[in-house]
Amino acid sequence: MNLLDASATTLLTGFRDGRFSPADYVAELIPHIRAWEPHINALYAYDEATLTTEAAEATRRWRNGAPLGPLDGIPVTIKELIATRGVPVPQGTVVTELTPARDDAPPSARLREDRALIFAKTTCPDFGMMSSGVSTFHGLTRNPWKLDANPGGSSSGAGAAAAAGLGPLHVGTDIGGSVRLPAAWCGLVGFKPTLGRIPIDPCYTGRCAGPMTRTVEDAALMMHTLSRTDRRDPTRLPPSRIDWMDLSLELSGLRLGVMLDAGCGMAVDPQLLAAVEAAAAGFERAGATLVPVAPVMTREMLDGLDNFWRARQWKSLAALSASQRTRIFPMITQWAARGAELSAVDVVHGFEQTFAMRRATEAAFDDVDAILSPTTPVYSFPAEHGHPSNDPEHPFEHLGFTLPWNMGEQPALSINGGFGRDGLPLGIQLVAPRFEDHRVLQLARLFEQWRGPIRDWPTPPRS
Repeated sequence: MNLLDASATTLLTGFRDGRFSPADYVAELIPHIRAWEPHINALYAYDEATLTTEAAEATRRWRNGAPLGPLDGIPVTIKELIATRGVPVPQGTVVTELTPARDDAPPSARLREDRALIFAKTTCPDFGMMSSGVSTFHGLTRNPWKLDANPGGSSSGAGAAAAAGLGPLHVGTDIGGSVRLPAAWCGLVGFKPTLGRIPIDPCYTGRCAGPMTRTVEDAALMMHTLSRTDRRDPTRLPPSRIDWMDLSLELSGLRLGVMLDAGCGMAVDPQLLAAVEAAAAGFERAGATLVPVAPVMTREMLDGLDNFWRARQWKSLAALSASQRTRIFPMITQWAARGAELSAVDVVHGFEQTFAMRRATEAAFDDVDAILSPTTPVYSFPAEHGHPSNDPEHPFEHLGFTLPWNMGEQPALSINGGFGRDGLPLGIQLVAPRFEDHRVLQLARLFEQWRGPIRDWPTPPRS
């Protein structure tokens, strides 16, 4: 078998059976990274020497029948914004002082406890504030499916790394779609759990960490590790007894809402609508009842939160000198500048839209058990653009399907629903009520089984 195409669950089975080892996998992974990375620029703080050493140590443990954790020897990347001990967190921008992080953030700590091999961080745009792979610190991250296309963001490097096969497990963060959007544009499974299910530090309204993988089973495998409690996150949920790897589900009687309109923002590409409708038909054939559902997002909600985020970003930029601000990606400073002109009433009204979204998203489940929609209204945009609109005055027009579930705190997952006419992935989204994270994964696993595995992942360009 081609080890580079193996899922983490397959690798662990092979380690256990002695058919291959962490060292075998890493021996193939390293030249693969070297072949891809000059083209996609997905990694930050890549540590090849430590990866080789730790893979050899994990190999000895497996051969002795004594692995030290459920992920022992599995390579994993962590988004740059999630602290890892001893590595600076530049936040994607050249103006950040590069001070090594003192401690692992909760996701990094949990993965290290389970002996995953953290071998690299992954890139993100300036301040994590764009749905794009552009960064003044990291440079330009590209989509492996098509190098002049954007991987999305802000978990841009994680999306590109996973699509290119730079290891099986990746962790991103998501405050408005930043796990699900690059997952959609890169053909991946990207899971944003219920707020607090995966402890994170620093925490913020709507901010979640989540798995980005090629399979639903690997996302579930990561949830077993990432969802363990950590008191540094005051929004964390109580410890759960969820059996994440039990992905079976009986669809009979399940009412599945189908949302084809985001309520505001960019028009949905017809190819994405067709992918959602095809997925809905599959769920109906398996026993679900389809229910059309109205959008939850409104223009007032989107514009209000836009204002609040502008003011929040301007607060950070105002602490910098004028010369430092000129070094930030221009779209961010252009967008945030109006934050200085907003009144306190404007900003408070904007923040109150998070509660309006919370009410609307809760009400959306009054008559359905889960919701199916596109993940994003567009399925491709140029690599150099900061957002799909590329307009600093209207940067969030693509968030209508993803952002409400961050503010409402519901679990939401993007999965590949097929490919467009030009071969680029089409992302569809599954959402469930708060705390029903397991149901989202189960629904996604059913769909994945009908769709079948993606066999033709991108290969490195010839140098």
